[in-house]
Amino acid sequence: MSFPKDFLWGGATAANQYEGGYLSDGKSPSTLDAITSGSKDGPRMMTYQTKEGLLGQVAKGKSIPAEAIGFIDSNQYYPSHVATDFYHHYKEDIALFAEMGFKCFRFSISWSRICPNGMKKINEAGLQFYDDVIDELLKYHIEPVVTINHFDIPMYLADHFDGWSDRKLIEYYLFFAETLFKRYKNKVKYWMTFNEINFLGSWAQIGIHQTDEQTKFQAAHHLFVASAKAVVSGHTINPDFNIGMMIGYIPSYPLSSKPEDVMATIEYNRQQEFYLDVQVKGYYPNYQLKKFEREHIMIVKEKDDDTWIAKGTVDFIGFSYYMSTVSTINPDKVRYVGGNQMPAVKNPYLAESDWGWAIDPLGLRISLVQLYERYHIPLFVVENGIGAKDQITKDGEILDDYRIDYFKKHILAMKDAIEIDGVDLIGYTPWGCIDLVSSGTGEMKKRYGFIYIDMDDQGNGSLARKKKKSFDWYQSVIASNGEIL
Repeated sequence: MSFPKDFLWGGATAANQYEGGYLSDGKSPSTLDAITSGSKDGPRMMTYQTKEGLLGQVAKGKSIPAEAIGFIDSNQYYPSHVATDFYHHYKEDIALFAEMGFKCFRFSISWSRICPNGMKKINEAGLQFYDDVIDELLKYHIEPVVTINHFDIPMYLADHFDGWSDRKLIEYYLFFAETLFKRYKNKVKYWMTFNEINFLGSWAQIGIHQTDEQTKFQAAHHLFVASAKAVVSGHTINPDFNIGMMIGYIPSYPLSSKPEDVMATIEYNRQQEFYLDVQVKGYYPNYQLKKFEREHIMIVKEKDDDTWIAKGTVDFIGFSYYMSTVSTINPDKVRYVGGNQMPAVKNPYLAESDWGWAIDPLGLRISLVQLYERYHIPLFVVENGIGAKDQITKDGEILDDYRIDYFKKHILAMKDAIEIDGVDLIGYTPWGCIDLVSSGTGEMKKRYGFIYIDMDDQGNGSLARKKKKSFDWYQSVIASNGEIL
């Protein structure tokens, strides 16, 4: 009783945080290319220009003027433009992943690198880059795990169509997805249609200007239909494709045993379960239909949409797990701390990372149990990790024992979920297996990787790669299939 023999140990990244090559070889800007860096003291900012030519900026996740377009200000620093430059270091990095023993590598493909304006025109140079990346992975027998879209919508689609609020994006996304399916029909088996599909609040992530509930849920419906059609199309192109969805999963516990707190927890968890229910079960759940009714949200559908959603259910659930939270009927009486894409309530029983994220290894086992017993399909932990301020010693070492301790406890939680609870878990790809730009803050000092990259928060540095202590530790974990921790 242990991890399956074919368990997919590896690591995970995203194009907009790791790849760089901002305008290289025909790539056009994405929405995330117009987002500045931030910090604990100030949020990342979206920069835009109004039709009158006025420049402005708002915090990531907020609304921008209805007719504003994305704007790249030469006086600002945009970390996605170089990120940590996988574009020019992919051979070196993949060799390091192979040395660690990776069985798989999760990465995303930049939509605006393949289809520069997001529409039906292919940039062959962009595809050639991913040809080279995938061939390099396969050379080392590393299974590519591809996220088709990881938040970085082409800026043209945001500016000219108001992003995913426009139904036309279903057609454009499907063209993009089918281009990848056909190109890599015999090279890629594992796909995910969208990253963290439940975090859909802004121009940055899905190209919508206004973040009201009506706009957000109409956009979500278009994403559901696009994902379902991609699943059906992908299985037609290659029946052996394993196509999943991906969600940011933050389980919540009741703050107390008061029934009202328990109900508040159920309502909190529904914010995540809704996206799972639609993509795994193939229909809108009653609790969400009642929410729409209460809040006068009207989802505009075409007659075949529900049929497509029912047909295009996913093969597995990919999810990120970094932390848990707690829920209460009295939210004004609790303290909020940092969180993955959304604020979380402080749990007095848990320690926190440098950025305020609760450290809860048992919560990963709880998540695995809850998801498997609700959906009964394979699970894949595609993000997990701890952002920390790594220091280089006088001897040139990076002694990140705190990272080793974090991963050890979370891997033991997965092991218990498999051995005790009978969960069907197919893989584990720690987030930011090599240092990259933080999505939440845009910083470099919030590091996740087993490999250090010489780059600071202002983009200064040699980009040299250096192994951390955790590199050798994870190498032994993989070599022993999770037995040596």
